[in-house]
Parts: sequence; structure tokens; C-alpha cells
Amino acid sequence: MSAIPSNVVIREVGLRDGLQSIQTIVPTSRKLQWIREAHAAGQTEIEVGSFVPARSLPQLADTAELVAYAKALPGLFTSVLVPNLKGAEKAIEAQADLLLVPLSASHAHSLANLRKTPDDVVAEVARIRAARDAAGSKTLIEGGIGTAFGCTLQGEVRPAEVLRCMQALLDAGCDRVSIADTVGYADPRHVRELFARARDIAGERFWCGHFHDTRGLALANVCAALEVGVNRFDATLAGIGGCPHAPGASGNAATEDLAFMLESMGMGTGLDIERLLALRAQVAGWLEGETLHGTLWRAGLPKTFEPAAAAAA
Repeated sequence: MSAIPSNVVIREVGLRDGLQSIQTIVPTSRKLQWIREAHAAGQTEIEVGSFVPARSLPQLADTAELVAYAKALPGLFTSVLVPNLKGAEKAIEAQADLLLVPLSASHAHSLANLRKTPDDVVAEVARIRAARDAAGSKTLIEGGIGTAFGCTLQGEVRPAEVLRCMQALLDAGCDRVSIADTVGYADPRHVRELFARARDIAGERFWCGHFHDTRGLALANVCAALEVGVNRFDATLAGIGGCPHAPGASGNAATEDLAFMLESMGMGTGLDIERLLALRAQVAGWLEGETLHGTLWRAGLPKTFEPAAAAAA
């Protein structure tokens, strides 16, 4: 078992994973403000959108503009989700730092979400890798394996299938791989076991854990992943998010709650939680009437709270 990391990166994915399930269309100007304020709060990695057809997800039609803006902010690592080669070509042209290709280990969810089998996605990744290399681009390719702990459409997803898909993605040319509990079915024991095996396969190329909070276990599952040395997690401000093709999936781990837990445990995140809470209040105003999640905003920070970096100084 690896030592629990002393520093953890939280990748903010609210602008993509969060907003794709929100009916309220957020104007580009407010998304730019979100990126600016998150960066000012210490966020070093942000998934700003997805290169998908605007008719499919009009909420994400301004992704190229968001990438250009985020790329101009110092020290900000900018990622986007792409479902296919065409989206990847746009991400490469925009010079995103990383493009994430989603693969669902559930065949039923894969067909519903992408109209492809998992092996079709692997073949698409090989084409994306060839296009990236031919362009001389430095954009990294991440293969994100979703529904890794089960699926509302298919039911059980075997760990062996998740690991098979992970190895196939690496063989096809992914620079990074990650695992997502798309519907929130995971529990700490299963996370610990699967992530340990994934780390054995991918080593330092295992990039990120992504947990939804459907059953209230997102933060507990983060703790289990920490125990096997994982030190990067996706989260969304106010816990927004879900999956339109995974009925019953609720929001993600809330960025502010996750940062507070990690800092309380002595792990540095580099995030200013007070500024995150102020940004959350802004975003909540933009999303009036939408379902938000998270707990910390109700109680605020304890008077005795000290960030890990300050406590160690």
C-alpha cells in the first residue's frame, strides 16, 4: 500500500460535467468569470468544456473560447472532454493541455452515451493518438473509464473488464488513464481494491479518480483512493453534475467539501476555501432553481480552521 500523499490536486470539472446536466444556459461571460475566480482561489487544473456538436449540448458551445481564455492564465492546466476524433482535432487546434476521451466499461451505457462499444472507443483513441502525433501537438490524451463500479442500465460491471479497458487504452496510445464512478455505486472497499490494481497496471500514468455522490460516499471513496497513493481527483463546485445517459446519477463530489476534508486531514491542495465558498455563492446565483449539493457552504469554515500549508509552516 502506498503512503497517503501529502499534496492533492483537485481538477475542477464543473464547467463541463456540472453544466452539461444543467438546464440553465450560463453565458460565456460568467463562465470566464468562473475560470478567473477559480484560478485566483488556487485552482491549477480546470476542465473547461467539451468539443461536441452545439446542437447536442448548446451549454458547451463556447468551449474553444474558454480554452483560449484559460490558456492565458499563468500556471493553469486546461483540459477538455472529446467524444471522437473530430472533437480531438478541435482540442488539438485549440492547444488544450489535455483532452479526455470517455470510455464506459458498461457496454449498455457506452452504446447509450456514445453509440460505440468500449472497443470502438479504444480504436478511436488510436486514431486520435495518430492525429496528435502527426500534428506535432503537446496535448496529452487521457482515457477516462466511466461506470467502473456499476451502471443503472447494465447493472454489474466486472473489475476485470475495467482493467482490460484500461490496458487497451494505454496500448492504444493514452498518456494518462483515470477511473470514474459515473453513477455513484462505489464503496471504499471496492475503490481501494480496484484502484490498487489499476495503479499496478498504469503506475504514474494513472491520473485521476472521479466520484459521484449518489449514495453519499464520494468523500469516503476519495479517502480509500488516497490510501493506495492516488493524488488527483475531479470535483465540481456546489457538487453539480450527473450523466444524461445514467438515470439516477446525482452530482459529483463538491469541490469545496473535498478541499476542506483534505486540508483538515493535513494534505495541501493549494486552494483558498473561503474564496471557493464565495465563488460557490456566485455560481448558485447564476443557477437559481437548479439542484445544488455540498455541505460546507451551510456551516462555513470553523474559526479554528487552518489550511494544511499554513499549519505546516
